[in-house]
Amino acid sequence: MEVRQHPDHIRNIVVVGGGTAGWMSAAALARMCTGPWKITLVESDEIGTVGVGEATIPLIQIYNNALELNEDEFMRETQATFKLGIEFVNWGRLGDSYIHGFGPLGPDLGATKFHHYWLKGRRSGYAAPLERYSINTAASRAHRFVRAQPNMPNSPMGEIAHAFHFDAHLYAKFLRRYAEARGVERVEGKIAGATQHPETGFVQDLVLSDGRRVEGDLFIDCSGFRGLLIEEVLKTGYEDWSHYLPCNRAWAVPCASVEPLLPYTRATARDAGWQWRIPLQHRIGNGHVFCDSFISEQAAVDVLTANLDGRIMAEPRLLKFVTGKRKKLWNKNVVANGLASGFMEPLESTSLHLVQATIARLTSLFPDKGFNPADIDEFNRQSEFEFIKIRDFLILHYKATERDDTAFWRHCRNMAIPESLQHKMDVFKAHGRVFREGSEMFSEISWLEVMLGQRVYPQSYHPLVDALPEQKVRDFLENIENTIDRCVQHMPSHRDYIRQHCASAEFLGRA
Repeated sequence: MEVRQHPDHIRNIVVVGGGTAGWMSAAALARMCTGPWKITLVESDEIGTVGVGEATIPLIQIYNNALELNEDEFMRETQATFKLGIEFVNWGRLGDSYIHGFGPLGPDLGATKFHHYWLKGRRSGYAAPLERYSINTAASRAHRFVRAQPNMPNSPMGEIAHAFHFDAHLYAKFLRRYAEARGVERVEGKIAGATQHPETGFVQDLVLSDGRRVEGDLFIDCSGFRGLLIEEVLKTGYEDWSHYLPCNRAWAVPCASVEPLLPYTRATARDAGWQWRIPLQHRIGNGHVFCDSFISEQAAVDVLTANLDGRIMAEPRLLKFVTGKRKKLWNKNVVANGLASGFMEPLESTSLHLVQATIARLTSLFPDKGFNPADIDEFNRQSEFEFIKIRDFLILHYKATERDDTAFWRHCRNMAIPESLQHKMDVFKAHGRVFREGSEMFSEISWLEVMLGQRVYPQSYHPLVDALPEQKVRDFLENIENTIDRCVQHMPSHRDYIRQHCASAEFLGRA
């Protein structure tokens, strides 16, 4: 049956730029905008992509499921591994290590959160480390993995939450095949500029270097840091957050895989920043995020190459950035996505989440040709809220430290922070309470794990915990720890699970 389009509906959607953000946008739009809408993606093979977004959070499954992707196929095609959380090394003090794991901690008792019972047990000396009460963190330490078991809803095995490490370049190629199979037209060409409506200032078309023009009603700017439309054409402006998040450079390099195959990302604090380690099926992705006010670029790359677990596989690449966001992600008929919308350093793997969140937000507020300002304002309001809440969570990692061994960490300890973050820390320091505001992305457990992991300890715990006899609290904690330990012992190794379910041919060839 023919699908008729209302005359006020937009007809042509143009995605500006490829890479992960561009093809995620195009694939999602192709899945949702079936019918008379035309979707075009313009990219040039001459322009490389940043491609550092190899680690994700569990919300990526919402995107993959919306596209009805087969998880095993997706993992084989992108050389992916599973991710249960992030290990942070040397952040609170030199020698410290904790895991920010996905998923829940032990069960709550009535209206009182589990962690308050743990806080009492810690003060009394009988509680084990916090990570022993989470199936995700306990499995991470044992290098084991299994997907959540839906037939075991009352067991920790039913609570396992996972994300992925994958090759961002291969993911973009995978989504390109998906999008083109659903009608997305790819135009190869270098964009020289754009024309705007003389009265409204709306973008009318892209002008390619060879003179071709690509017309559109709605433009999704995925042109990277450049912000070709959102900034170069529309002069939207940028909010600079480097006074809170001072790192402004990153070296990235792959190295050969080593054993064991870890089911988590590692973030190791260095003298003037931190180093990431992301294990894939075919290699390990590494990077050193740093501030050039405290270390030179040459010294930073030397730190990175001296701390690789395997043989270096390519020349290191340098990325320069300013942490922050566009003052508006949606301006006139242009929506910025990916690095064109802003940059939040990869400390908590939020880059690809922000891509999919922008797509979801655009879908819920999808415009017609009138581009109602109320819809655009609401989109920008929600985007601002999400960016700020993620920003505050990232700042916490730098601020909550006892390190004073380098000038960089002394700067982070002493820097002013947003009132919103200070309030959250103050409430936690009083009685260990964490409250999630609205629809902010990070859960109460995430805030809890990072604050405790970096030695932000509350003065006390929730008073209602004392309604339970001390021995019952001790038994409660011991039972949870033992149950999780038994579950982990029955899980296969991360490597074996991948080999059995979603290994690439290259992975199987090395096994």
